[in-house]
Amino acid sequence: MMVRFWHMGRGGALRRTRIGPVFGRKELLPFLPAMLLAGVWFGIDAMLVIGVTALAVAWLTRPLAPAADSAGGDGVTGLPLRRESELLMEDLLREAERTGRHTACLVVGCDESERLERQLLPDEFETLLQLLADRLRGAVRESDRLGRLGGTRFAVMLHPTQRQDLESLIQLAARLQTGCEEPYSVKGRSLAPSVHVGFCLMRRAPVPTGAGLIAAAEGAAEEARRNGPSAIRAFSSEVQHSQRGHSALAAEVFEALEAAQIVCHFRPQLSTDTGEVSGMEAVPRWLHRERGILTEAEILPAIDSEGLRERLAELMFYQGFGALRSWQRVGLPVSTLSIGISPEVLSNPKMATRLKWELERFDIEPERLRLVLSGGAISRFDDEVIRRNLVHCTALGCQLELAGLGTGEVPVSAIRSTGAQRVRIHASFVRNVDTDPDQQRLVTAIITMAEQIGIETLAEGVSSIGEHAMLSQLGANHVQGDAIAPPMRLEETFDWLERHTEKLAATPRIQGS
Repeated sequence: MMVRFWHMGRGGALRRTRIGPVFGRKELLPFLPAMLLAGVWFGIDAMLVIGVTALAVAWLTRPLAPAADSAGGDGVTGLPLRRESELLMEDLLREAERTGRHTACLVVGCDESERLERQLLPDEFETLLQLLADRLRGAVRESDRLGRLGGTRFAVMLHPTQRQDLESLIQLAARLQTGCEEPYSVKGRSLAPSVHVGFCLMRRAPVPTGAGLIAAAEGAAEEARRNGPSAIRAFSSEVQHSQRGHSALAAEVFEALEAAQIVCHFRPQLSTDTGEVSGMEAVPRWLHRERGILTEAEILPAIDSEGLRERLAELMFYQGFGALRSWQRVGLPVSTLSIGISPEVLSNPKMATRLKWELERFDIEPERLRLVLSGGAISRFDDEVIRRNLVHCTALGCQLELAGLGTGEVPVSAIRSTGAQRVRIHASFVRNVDTDPDQQRLVTAIITMAEQIGIETLAEGVSSIGEHAMLSQLGANHVQGDAIAPPMRLEETFDWLERHTEKLAATPRIQGS
């Protein structure tokens, strides 16, 4: 006989315990003759007493189920995983329908989950998950249920209530987000991840099942992540259309490249010493006829799925060099252009030769080009073709810039091995640097290291005047981000550059400076 029972663990963790074949356990064997003798000598009551005692011994000596059993329990947080969460949500839906009340599901996750997982050691990542789960437990009612969906994403399944509307869900989402974004102390390290939230009301779920409601909330969370950081989205027909659209982007991306729907936009970079424009970064934008302007977070997955990284690089170099030449013709102060370059492009043996040809074609000095290397490119630096291309690019005079330093993606040793002239301070370190002392210490450490080895720093993702001012005080050489200016079309950059130059000229300067 196989016995299973279900019980509710901490934080709504539904656990299924398996109690082996009870009547076949070896601990029962000595009791069998005792039961027979008791029945012969003292009657049926004595035999039943011995039998109950035998079952108690078998129960107490049973093997304990592991923390994460076949039912899908999570051994890190103690919460149910996806399948059991769907069953829980299904039960809550049935209760809501039976009582005439309403339920909903929220999905909470870190904006940069993959980066955090790469940045942290396994035990540190597990500690972060435990802390996230504890924050969520403390923010919901005892009758609500939690589940872990994978990565840093958690489902919050609400117990049915009489009144549950969009406004109350938005307030709850904001409260969960605020609680989860408070800094964490993980093995002596301070982390302040930004968090996205998606939710779906019971009546809006396209599929009225537990799995359907969680999937809808997860779709809204993914839409929030793409529009982040710290975004909140409710599931709607627009979100559902967006989900379908993302799967369709891959089929459209080749034609979009050929039809010039994907174009360069330019993000200004400022010197913190002078306030002058020290360069521009070229980023792709897709002018989609139905969905508006799409960012690189939406474009690159479609590009990668179709293997079009090299074609995209050709477009970026062509339009970027054309922009440099246009600014130079009218005397606007843009000295360098930063362009990201992927491992796929660097793996082409002819890459350096083609780049040299493009530079000569546009009459651009190689020193004005900064090739931005991500962690993916650096991790493959031992590839002979990639290393050869980088060596040839630096021999031409092109500058190298490392993105992702300090996030676990790029080791410090990569600075020396690549000969990079500048490193980027990741936006996760820049966020709240004007108010968070831990962030200030981290940024100071990166800047100090860069100064000691003689390279410059660029802080990216600067979103406020306060962050800009603090980064200047800490010694960052350059800054970029929405607080400076968002990415612009080429034709928009001319007016912006002229206005910025006029503003600098009108700024009072101290005599002798």
